[in-house]
Amino acid sequence: MDDSRFAPADVARLVGAAAAVAGAAELTDTLEAIVRTGMDLTGARFGALGVLGSHGFVTEFIHVGVPPEDVEKMGAPPSGHGLLGTITRAGGGVLTDNIAEHPDSAGFPEHHPPMRSFLGVPIRVGDAVYGNLYLTEKEGGFRDDDMALIEALATIGGSAIATARMSRRLRTVAIVEDRERIARDLHDGIIQDIFAVGLGLQSAAGKVSDSEVAAELRVAASHLDETITSLRRFIFDLRPPVWAQRRIRDELSDLAESLAEPHDVAVEILFRGEVDDLPDRLVDEVLPIVRESLSNALRHAEASHVSVMVNCRADQLIVRTIDDGVGFDVDAATGGLGLANLRTRASVLGGYIEITSNGGQGTTVEVSLPL
Repeated sequence: MDDSRFAPADVARLVGAAAAVAGAAELTDTLEAIVRTGMDLTGARFGALGVLGSHGFVTEFIHVGVPPEDVEKMGAPPSGHGLLGTITRAGGGVLTDNIAEHPDSAGFPEHHPPMRSFLGVPIRVGDAVYGNLYLTEKEGGFRDDDMALIEALATIGGSAIATARMSRRLRTVAIVEDRERIARDLHDGIIQDIFAVGLGLQSAAGKVSDSEVAAELRVAASHLDETITSLRRFIFDLRPPVWAQRRIRDELSDLAESLAEPHDVAVEILFRGEVDDLPDRLVDEVLPIVRESLSNALRHAEASHVSVMVNCRADQLIVRTIDDGVGFDVDAATGGLGLANLRTRASVLGGYIEITSNGGQGTTVEVSLPL
């Protein structure tokens, strides 16, 4: 970063920005800190950050300035088309005084607040692009010096995101290694000791002449066998399936890529909330739910774009699949569309499924599960 292009006051602001971004404890906090810092540096009214996953999908979209209820009404976050996608495709910043007049503008969804001025830059570290930072609605419009400031912030933000992701991976590895160590210690130490005691009790039972004492020794040995069985079951639970050691975000992105490959359809997986903290009982259910809903859209909808939103709220997990296809009559639909499987999965887990579709207007399938 070349500090010579900034006034001393701007350098001080960037130092403060670096402290604010680096001080965030979690990745989500880091992302929001980047957006808020960009808004503070430029005087923008609204800000957002689109995070790109390892396969180029938008995996998270952070809004700042737009009320949460309005964000919910707007539906699926931007997919990376239009003006927002220009930043990714061009690999550089975009600045305009009027979004509607930009040649790449694709308009706004319903319930979106009006916006005119726009500044967007990629967030990268070296050749790795982590996402894009968007700022809008600065009184009087953005200037070139705003662009320089935000490009510098994006460099700081990219490093912070890389650090936060690495910290998360290290914590995950540490947890897995700790669980494996506990399981190993239980198996190689405690279980063997209990097993030896059980053998001793059985041997003693065969040597005593008092039948009641012998019976009690055999009962005690049997209880120890049950304890060993319980410990082995506990050890098995401690060792997670191989796939669970990878992040659920990567698993879902891989799934989307494999399902979309035979179809000429743009597919994206989006995340909101603490999806990485999903309870174990739900993790194994998310993949088949996404597979079923995404497969339905790809095979039947004749869509050009499909998005899957995985939203982890405080007490509810929502998986929402939205396509821009031909739609269908929900009341007349049969199980042939694969929706019966989704209904069954949701019902077994205490949840429900809601389907909204109209001819020529696409389909939304929302599965809601309690946490």
